[in-house]
Amino acid sequence: MVKLNLRLPDDLHARVRTQAATDRRSLNAEILHLIETGLAAVAPETPHRPGGDPRHP
Repeated sequence: MVKLNLRLPDDLHARVRTQAATDRRSLNAEILHLIETGLAAVAPETPHRPGGDPRHP
């Protein structure tokens, strides 16, 4: 597990904290969820990423 010191603007921190409360998650769990969701939404993996599809550069 990697520890990360993250700086967020006050308004973004408030939004994430509110969403975490709504989702009944800790702030850390909410940030992890948002990162995982965001990464899943990006373009499919490419040859430059592990598991990439060479037909989609």
